[in-house]
Amino acid sequence: MGGPDPGAATPPMVRDLSVGRLWRYGTRRERTVVAAAWLLSLAASIGLGLASVIWDWSGIPLSFGGSDVYVTLYPPLLICLPWALTCGFWWGAIPAYLSTLTLALYAGMPLSWAVPFAFSDPLGLLIMTLGYQAINVRRDLRDLSAVLFFVQLAFVASVYSSSGALIWSYTNRIDPTGQLAIWQGWWLGAFLQEVVIVGPLLALFWSRIERCYAGHPHVLGTAAVASRRSVLCLLSAAGVGVLAYGYLTLSLAGYQLDRVTAANGVEALRAVTVMRQTTWVFFWVFALIVLFMAFFGYQIFSSWQASTDVLLAKLHEANATLQKLALTDPLTGLHNRRAVEDRVRAEWIRTRRGGNIASAVMLDIDLFKQINDRHGHAVGDAVIRALAQSIRSCIRDIDAAGRYGGEEFLIILPQADAKGAWLFAERLRKTVVAQAVPCEKGEVPFRISLGVAQCDPTDSRFEAWLERADQALYQAKRSGRNMTVVSSP
Repeated sequence: MGGPDPGAATPPMVRDLSVGRLWRYGTRRERTVVAAAWLLSLAASIGLGLASVIWDWSGIPLSFGGSDVYVTLYPPLLICLPWALTCGFWWGAIPAYLSTLTLALYAGMPLSWAVPFAFSDPLGLLIMTLGYQAINVRRDLRDLSAVLFFVQLAFVASVYSSSGALIWSYTNRIDPTGQLAIWQGWWLGAFLQEVVIVGPLLALFWSRIERCYAGHPHVLGTAAVASRRSVLCLLSAAGVGVLAYGYLTLSLAGYQLDRVTAANGVEALRAVTVMRQTTWVFFWVFALIVLFMAFFGYQIFSSWQASTDVLLAKLHEANATLQKLALTDPLTGLHNRRAVEDRVRAEWIRTRRGGNIASAVMLDIDLFKQINDRHGHAVGDAVIRALAQSIRSCIRDIDAAGRYGGEEFLIILPQADAKGAWLFAERLRKTVVAQAVPCEKGEVPFRISLGVAQCDPTDSRFEAWLERADQALYQAKRSGRNMTVVSSP
């Protein structure tokens, strides 16, 4: 089947009009307009469906190339297909089903046959919507590939919907010689209406529909994503539809030939038999070609999707790595200042809104400049990494710790009051006191000072919380270092 131009830009995935989102998020005017338009379309579909039976628009003979072809006019299709292609399958399928069911009951078809018969047109709509879901092709028909895709999809959909012609012929007791006009008129009429009328309408109005989508995203559902399964369904449907078309055409035409040969003698029968055998051989060769092309096309798509999945996985991995690098301090592996401040802001908002508690611990390394001056920056970096490891060993999963700048660190403790934060800070301080960093001249001990502040819901901004923790840290430094000071309420 024809597809999009590989060099063209990928069109945006079309999102269906969601009834649930329209009801929950749409304005009163939006709900009224959509409901009125759809109900009017439903009434028009039922009325025009009845008109097609009353005025017998079925199987109209037309002379083409020296022989008769049959066309059925069914106006409800011109209403239901645009609904299905622009708003979603069910928007067009429901009026299509009800209009076909109504005309079947009006024509005297038994209810047990009318119920399955009414699915014939929704089946064609399903093929159309499935095709555009499986392969993301522009629906404005502004380029050759989009036109060819629409034409081929319309043909397969018409053949599928024409399955109702068999039920119609059976329930109306139409003899086999008359079934060709009913069946051919059904699929050919549907195909011509879709290509000659619906296609140009899409080309004319699709840009306006896209603008309408862009202006009302709140009432649209999630975009359908093409999958291997949907493509397989489309290829299977296309293959079966083409084969069914060929089989039914030859079978129904055979009944016509039988009637002709019965009236024209043995020689005519012999000639028709040879032609029929040759035609059926061609059909089965053609069937094998169709099956091969469908299988080959699916294999190509599977290979393409597999390679695309690998590229997407690598892209997601690279994006995750970049995001982690953007939020991580390279020396310590903890959060950087931006990330830890984002966490402070989130906890401050949560405390103001929900009455939760949280505390912040601000700390830095005592006399860190002397460590750098005596032992070098490499040892100073080792001290910072050792402190980061001690912090990781003491915090909980719900806590957040980050390097705030230089040798200064910030730790956020959700669900911890000032007393709990002080106990945590003292445990961390004692852990640091008990360790030393090895270097060429022996081991380098180091100490830390810590300031604790509990989040106050009355803080007008999250920076006020951090300022109180920083003031407590400054007090610990002035009071002799290697201690924890809690900020006064």
